Amino acid sequence: MQVSKRKLNGVLEKQLFSTFYQLILDLKNKEEAEVVFGDLFSQTELLSVIKRLSVAYWLSKNRSYENIKNNLNVSSATIADVQTSIKSKGWKLMLEKLSADEWATVWERKIKGVFKIPHP
Repeated sequence: MQVSKRKLNGVLEKQLFSTFYQLILDLKNKEEAEVVFGDLFSQTELLSVIKRLSVAYWLSKNRSYENIKNNLNVSSATIADVQTSIKSKGWKLMLEKLSADEWATVWERKIKGVFKIPHP
């Protein structure tokens, strides 16, 4: 998807972002999130976001670049990009949320679901 180079009115852009964030807050459960994000984003866009989040999580667990690259099929450049930004407030918040409930096991199941890999 190509993004227009024409700028939005600043006030309108702020309202649009606010509406988007409110939509996310209003989602009640995982099923609603799957439906909304499945329709809102292409499979490629959604998978890209999921992979970046997975890279950040695995970096926080001290996995090697090679391990992350091989398991998530991402480039070294993607890993480096996430590594550079992982100390920002948003990434820290995401990692805190993910780690709160022993996320590793749950995330493994979610990744397998996304890639349609059968559970053992």
